[in-house]
Amino acid sequence: MCGIVGYVGRKDAESVLTVGLQKLEYRGYDSAGIALLVKNNIIVRKRAGKIHELINSLAESPLPKSTIGIAHTRWATHGGVCDTNAHPHLSQRGIFAVVHNGIIDNYSYLREMLRQQGYSFSSETDTEVIANLLEYNYLREGELIEALVKTVKQLEGSFALAILFRDDPDLIIGVRKDSPLVVGLGEEENILASDPVAILPHTKRVVYLDDGEIAFVRQNSVEFYDFQGKPIEKEAKILDYTEEDAEKGPYPHFMLKEIYEQPKVLSTNIERYVRSLKPVLLRDLNLRKLLLNKTRIIIEAAGTSYHAGLVGKYLLETYAEIPTEVEYSSEFSYRKLATDSRTLVVAISQSGETADTIDGLRYAKKHGLEVLAIVNRPESTIARESDYVIYTNAGIEVGVASTKAYVAQVQVLTLLALELAHVKGFLTEDELEGMMRHMEALPKKVERVLALDAHIGHIAERIYKTTNVMFLGRGINYPTALEGALKLKEVSYIHAIGYAAGEMKHGPLALVDNALPVVVINPRSSAYELTVSSTHEVVSRGGKVISVITEGDRRMAELSTHTIYVPEVPEFLTPIITIVPLQLLAYYAAVLRGVDPDKPRNLAKSVTVR
Repeated sequence: MCGIVGYVGRKDAESVLTVGLQKLEYRGYDSAGIALLVKNNIIVRKRAGKIHELINSLAESPLPKSTIGIAHTRWATHGGVCDTNAHPHLSQRGIFAVVHNGIIDNYSYLREMLRQQGYSFSSETDTEVIANLLEYNYLREGELIEALVKTVKQLEGSFALAILFRDDPDLIIGVRKDSPLVVGLGEEENILASDPVAILPHTKRVVYLDDGEIAFVRQNSVEFYDFQGKPIEKEAKILDYTEEDAEKGPYPHFMLKEIYEQPKVLSTNIERYVRSLKPVLLRDLNLRKLLLNKTRIIIEAAGTSYHAGLVGKYLLETYAEIPTEVEYSSEFSYRKLATDSRTLVVAISQSGETADTIDGLRYAKKHGLEVLAIVNRPESTIARESDYVIYTNAGIEVGVASTKAYVAQVQVLTLLALELAHVKGFLTEDELEGMMRHMEALPKKVERVLALDAHIGHIAERIYKTTNVMFLGRGINYPTALEGALKLKEVSYIHAIGYAAGEMKHGPLALVDNALPVVVINPRSSAYELTVSSTHEVVSRGGKVISVITEGDRRMAELSTHTIYVPEVPEFLTPIITIVPLQLLAYYAAVLRGVDPDKPRNLAKSVTVR
């Protein structure tokens, strides 16, 4: 959440920083600001609203040229959306400027303590407290590193910080605790950012900060310290994606681009995990032994990843016969665990930086449980802190509403369940091979769904003015109903809700009338007949059915106002083939309503606050 960029080098810092902020727009924000160091003076400019408001302000009233600075896009937590609360924040004497991702839990106490020492505050934010606390400690300690160490020990909560120091014209300071921060290593320039996307235009050599680390970033050097002030060595890594991966190309929005990238993502995972037709995910003998020794799985995840986990539960219980629970990460971390050493926790996250899921991972490990992560980003906190990791290989996903990452998560969970079932003896070699053949055919079938783009757009024209939509699914496609509803509401702002189709008669049926569109996900599966019955219940009460069904299904078509046909696939693959048209439906509804589907209001790509 939010975006941090810092630059020191040869180029015009203002230009580098504003472009960097634009690269991070997808993370979600409501204000933007920049601080430049010019002749031992820190100059700050910040504006509520979108980045173009800041850029317009800089064009109308240019700042002096500088080759060092920090910048930020804020997503409001403490204090409302206004120029004053936007970052960066200056300390009272102007010695430090600070930008901050995260939340300081004890900021009220620190604020009062600093007030008693003569400090005043112009904003409502916790970040201004950090700037003044650092200045206070620096004036008392006299040494920068000692002041930093003392400050981070006084802060409670999560924070990634970029700091300008008035008295050193060649220094940006980075600090990390529970919020991502990365240093880009360039030629006669170095960059600090909350996401490598902002670094890609300059270099692919990066160093990821771990929790409890400080970086002194200069034009020609970078030094790292722990929170005790002791120097540490860090290893540089090379980013495995390009700047073009983070561009829209010919597509009008990232969301549409990423929907269309799903066949490629599926093919990538097939190439990496399927081609041998032998257990590939479980080729790691330690992971295989781990899974074979577990008698219970708890999946903890948030948002879209939670829905992927629900699909995983169905598959793991159906094929591998392992009792599996799925919990919201935000709830999992705050209850008593009734587990033993034979319980495995699976943490699912697209970014690998989801704060609630990180809390759940650490909660599990605190209770002595082993954790398997399913993540997209190898450098992420969840990947580094888990005992085992399976990567989803979806590439950069810029759109806030996850699409290709969700499909990749479901695919990996499917492969894991089937391979584990084979290793445990529940699927023969021939059965597994046959199922993998169906998996290999899936990318082409998803391409056939994408060819319905215009048809789905026409259906969106029939619903985009409505205020409510209901989604129904049963069995393995109940999670698809939840995910379809989530996509529609988060990008189009139409209220949508997903239900298990069999629950309609227990209350939700009261909502059905001739003004309510009801999306029924009912491909050929073991739940088909029961879902047909639920569809009759909707139609008999005037509901307008939009059905996602298997090609050639005349029974459901007769009950539907609109139909979206998908290619026939085995039941275990239906969650992947049926979610794609619902992603497109949400996308076109958003566009028709004049909403930017890439940047839903009030939301951020990587939710790094609790």
